[in-house]
Amino acid sequence: MRSHDQPDDQIGARQGQVWACLSTVMDPELDESVTELNFVTHADVDAGNRVHIGFRLPTYWCAANFSYLMADDMRRAVAVLDWVEGVEVTLGEHMYADKINAGLAKGLSFQETFGDEADGEVEEIRRTFLVKAFQRRQSAILSHLVAAGHSSGALAAMTIAELETLVLDDDGARLRQRYLDRRGVVGAGGPETRAFITSESAKLTSESLPKYLSGLRRISVNAEFNSALCRGLLAVRFDIETPLRSRSCSAPATIGAG
Repeated sequence: MRSHDQPDDQIGARQGQVWACLSTVMDPELDESVTELNFVTHADVDAGNRVHIGFRLPTYWCAANFSYLMADDMRRAVAVLDWVEGVEVTLGEHMYADKINAGLAKGLSFQETFGDEADGEVEEIRRTFLVKAFQRRQSAILSHLVAAGHSSGALAAMTIAELETLVLDDDGARLRQRYLDRRGVVGAGGPETRAFITSESAKLTSESLPKYLSGLRRISVNAEFNSALCRGLLAVRFDIETPLRSRSCSAPATIGAG
């Protein structure tokens, strides 16, 4: 959709800002961007600076709370842009699509939308998945540091400040930033706080860290399997070869479950 009062470069810039915001929204279970996963089918700006987002999921029967959570995260991410007058997020080809879309349009909570059918609050689900993301990101950076020669004792005692100033290669720097972005999920801390703690905020030791890391790796392997499965299911259901931004704005948004 286009506004006749806005030049093409402004339209393009604003759509680019919307896509940039959406790229920060993670699939709660897979901890991967919804744009990289090809879940978002379109993100358009209309003449009134309202944003219209369509998205899909790999299967038809994705849990209602999971689907609602992802839609709400997209709305929140885009609503921070100061020029946005409203955000409409639409889920397609899903068993609860009509109910979810109606609830989102009215600004209702998940509990208000589903009433007695609701199985837990969205915020509880969000917290659960944030902890899982913390564990997966922690596994990645710890594995990288161990492979680089850092001892269990040094890692257990390392502070946030020491981790932030550690000289790393590009891959390590990326993993570090992703981990630090989720470190606050399990306990806030200053520069001298331990960089690596458990999801229960317990300290690690040189003796406990190897076993702890082994458990984290099992979590990561399971997440990687789910990611591959979701990508495969999405490819079976939908056309993921055509670049999304070149598709017609009027093309129906489709969805399934993650």
